[in-house]
Amino acid sequence: MIVANFAHSLETIREHVPAKHIIVTQMGDLLGFVKGTIVNFVVKRVKKLVPDYHLKGAISFKDALSRGARKKWSRPHFNLDDVAVLQSTGGTTGISKGAQLTHRNFVCHNMMIRYWFQPFLVEGKQEIIYTAIPMYHIFALSVNCILMMHAGVRNVLITNARDIPGFVKELKKYPFTILTGVNTLYNGLLNNPEFASCDFSAFHGAIGGGMAVQDAVAKRWEEVTGRPLIEGYGLSETSPVLCCNPLDGSHRRGTIGIPMPSTEVAIFDDDGNQLAQGQTGEICARGPQVMKGYWEKDNEGVFFPGGWFRTGDIGVMDEDGFFRIVDRKKDMIKVSGFNVYPNEIENVLASHPKVLEVAAIGVADEKSGEVIKAFIVRKDPFLTIEELKSYCHSNMTNYKVPRYFEFRSELPKTNVGKILRRALKEESK
Repeated sequence: MIVANFAHSLETIREHVPAKHIIVTQMGDLLGFVKGTIVNFVVKRVKKLVPDYHLKGAISFKDALSRGARKKWSRPHFNLDDVAVLQSTGGTTGISKGAQLTHRNFVCHNMMIRYWFQPFLVEGKQEIIYTAIPMYHIFALSVNCILMMHAGVRNVLITNARDIPGFVKELKKYPFTILTGVNTLYNGLLNNPEFASCDFSAFHGAIGGGMAVQDAVAKRWEEVTGRPLIEGYGLSETSPVLCCNPLDGSHRRGTIGIPMPSTEVAIFDDDGNQLAQGQTGEICARGPQVMKGYWEKDNEGVFFPGGWFRTGDIGVMDEDGFFRIVDRKKDMIKVSGFNVYPNEIENVLASHPKVLEVAAIGVADEKSGEVIKAFIVRKDPFLTIEELKSYCHSNMTNYKVPRYFEFRSELPKTNVGKILRRALKEESK
C-alpha cells in the first residue's frame, strides 16, 4: 500500500519491486464521501501534493475494501517469533535495510517501556502526548502509538513538524504532559519566541532520541520549560529502545541512561572482546526486543558470538552503569592519527550563542589524512568564521578545531529531523 502523494516515486522503480499487488490510498479516503472527496481534491488539485502517476495494475484503497468485503476471512496462523514488521532503517550512514521485528519483539518492548514510563503516566489523569514524528518511524510506532494506546494516553498528531510556528500554535490548544522528538525539533521550538509562553503546568518532561541531544539544548530546555529533556537510545533493529535515563528525576544529562529491563548492554572492541567500564568501544546489546536479522541480507558481522547485536555506535559506560554515546563508528574522523568524533565538535559549536544548528564531517587532506569541516546555520546573521575559530580554540584541543567552516541557510535532514552528515560528505567529495 502506498499514499498517492508518493506513487510517482514507486512508478520509477516498479520493475524492481516484486510486489504482487499495489493499493493506492489518498488522504481523505476514510473521511466519508463528501468530506473525503473535498480533501482529496484540495490535496491533488489545489495544493498539488500528488504528482501524476500511472501505476499499471494498481487499485484504490476503497476498491480493495470493497473487494475484501465480498470475501470470507480466515484467521491467519502465526506465533510470537513470526515477523510482524519489516522496519526500514534510517539510512543516515548507508543504504536502508529491512529489520525483521517479530511479534515477540513488540510485545516485550511494550512491557519494558510501559514500566519505564510509569512516572509520566499518572493514574487517573488524562495524559496528553504530542506526536511530531512520522508514524512509520520505529520510535513513533512503538512509543507514541503502541505504548500510548495501551496506556490510554490522548495523542495529538502533528502533520508537519518543520512548521515550528504551526506546531507551537497546536501546543497551546491542550495542556500537554509528554513530548517526544529529536534534538533539532527541540532546538527549533526553543528558538521560536512564542514557545516560552506555552502552558507547562501539566508537563512531566520530554524524551529525546534518534540523534544526540546536545547539552546546550537540554540545558536551555529545562530553563524554559522547568522540566527535563531526558535522553534515550535505540535503533530500528531494537524495536527501538535499548537505554533510557530514569524518568523519576534521577536522570543524568549527557548520557543515554541505563539499559531497559531484561536488556544487556556492553562495550566491545573490534575483535568481539567485552571491555571494562570506562573504556570506549562499540555499543552492543542483547534482549527480547532485538531483531532476528535483516531481511534478505547477509547478516555476517551483524552479531558478535553470544547474540550480541552490534549497533555501530561508539560509546562508554561510566562507573555507575550509565552509558554515553560518543558517535557513530562510520562518522569517526581521523586527524593525523587521532580519533575525532563529530558529536563532540557539534556539541561545542552548538553552545555558541549565535549558532542555530551545526554538523561536522571529515574531509580528505594530503597531510593529515582528514581534517574537520563544520557546517553552520547562523542564529545571528553577523556571526563570522573568525568568531567561530576563536571560540573553538578556547573550548577544544587544537587538532579538533575545524579547518573549514561553511555557512548554510539549512542542513539536510531526514523526515524525522536527523541531520544527514552522509549527504554533506557526498557534497564535499
